[in-house]
Amino acid sequence: MAEIKITLLKSLAGRKKSHIATAHALGLHKIRDAVTQPDNPQTRGKIAEISYLIEVVEG
Repeated sequence: MAEIKITLLKSLAGRKKSHIATAHALGLHKIRDAVTQPDNPQTRGKIAEISYLIEVVEG
């Protein structure tokens, strides 16, 4: 299965509670935290919700 590398680029301070919860669900807590997640519809939905906070590298 393909994987996606996700990096948190902007602070979570002052963001909507749902966006903070989504970032935490992906495993992102601090700026520059990076995680690898499986490429599936659930992960893509989370990425779409907080796309303005993160950087995504496929492959």
